[in-house]
Amino acid sequence: MQRGIVWVVDDDSSIRWVLERALTGAGLSCTTFESGSEVLDALTTKTPDVLLSDIRMPGMDGLALLKQIKQRHPMLPVIIMTAHSDLDAAVSAYQQGAFDYLPKPFDIDEAVALVERAISHYQEQQQPRHAPDFGPTTDIIGEAPAMQDVFRIIGRLSRSSISVLINGESGTGKELVAHALHRHSPRAKAPFIALNMAAIPKDLIESELFGHEKGAFTGANTIRQGRFEQADGGTLFLDEIGDMPLDVQTRLLRVLADGQFYRVGGYAPVKVDVRIIAATHQNLEQRVQEGKFREDLFHRLNVIRVHLPPLRERREDIPRLARHFLQVAARELGVEAKQLHPETDAALTRLAWPGNVRQLENTCRWLTVMAAGQEVLIQDLPAELFEATAPESSTGHALPDSWATLLAQWADRALRSGHQNLLSEAQPEMERTLLTTALRHTQGHKQEAARLLGWGRNTLTRKLKELGME
Repeated sequence: MQRGIVWVVDDDSSIRWVLERALTGAGLSCTTFESGSEVLDALTTKTPDVLLSDIRMPGMDGLALLKQIKQRHPMLPVIIMTAHSDLDAAVSAYQQGAFDYLPKPFDIDEAVALVERAISHYQEQQQPRHAPDFGPTTDIIGEAPAMQDVFRIIGRLSRSSISVLINGESGTGKELVAHALHRHSPRAKAPFIALNMAAIPKDLIESELFGHEKGAFTGANTIRQGRFEQADGGTLFLDEIGDMPLDVQTRLLRVLADGQFYRVGGYAPVKVDVRIIAATHQNLEQRVQEGKFREDLFHRLNVIRVHLPPLRERREDIPRLARHFLQVAARELGVEAKQLHPETDAALTRLAWPGNVRQLENTCRWLTVMAAGQEVLIQDLPAELFEATAPESSTGHALPDSWATLLAQWADRALRSGHQNLLSEAQPEMERTLLTTALRHTQGHKQEAARLLGWGRNTLTRKLKELGME
């Protein structure tokens, strides 16, 4: 397959220069443009294999350009670039036929790999997908790479009614994602019905899900529709699915297989057309192994998996989320939105947040009411935030938040003092400290120290020499 022709359109000359240099270096033919109108003019005489377009440009923006290109050249893959990394931009790009979405700042190697994949797609004559624009905004905010993956999945599923399983810790925003999946789907105009398995007494779950006939049990004085009937044609969101009793799991499996069910106390089947989105904070694979969750139901639900990261793994999103929640709280109370002092902003970013986004939202509501001044200072923050349990690492050990806080404070001071190349100063000191500790722990046994640090023996020897520790 021959190397491809790439066009880049961006009003920022530095972006054009960087991409042209990288793409040319990868053996691709690259032409750059400053505006969408220049691209449309050029398309009258020639066509590239892929187009990279910024989304925010003077005159014709990237989405308007994308729309015109898809009308004239529906098979041409278009990659949308933007510095505004939000769900609406991602979904709008996908829905109007974009091949993919590239948030700035991007890794140049990943950008080149994406372009090469788009070229292969074009040269193999694959038809890109189109979807209508449903338009509503969302409160999902995230520039962290893990959240960009979530946005991509929502965009990719915008023409689908496939089952989705959302997993993540409590408070990470699983219901918000479920709403977004529904809102950006062909079922958007039909009902979205939610039911939390953990909030319903076990003996009432069947009645809640499937409804009941009059006289089915004591107190059943009328026929009652269950959540499946209420969601007919739309989406049923089953939160905390891991808490569903096994007997109800069996009934749910039958509904997913047959598209019909019986009300409690009923004998006539009720047909429904419902998309299932399930969510859990539990490890369902482990619950399957323990016999607490049906394996066949797990595979029915786990067609597409969406993982929501905890807030501590997307700390770069905390300042933007906090400003958003402060504005929302101010609108609800009819007051002016509070502003965060830079030191408060930094402190919020370093906190553990065991309650995730929900805890941050509640904290911002509290600050809107309780903070004395218009600018929120560190001393205004509730004391319990600093008493929260430190998050655990993937090994299960608590992360030492104190050294991370001290490192952040050192970096803040160094940057304010005009220091540069902080990594070249901090990294050797960190490696020297870890080496000294590991060698002390192993009584100077280098091979064992290398194993503890996750290095090979040769790497440890080289590091000792570089750091003058031989």
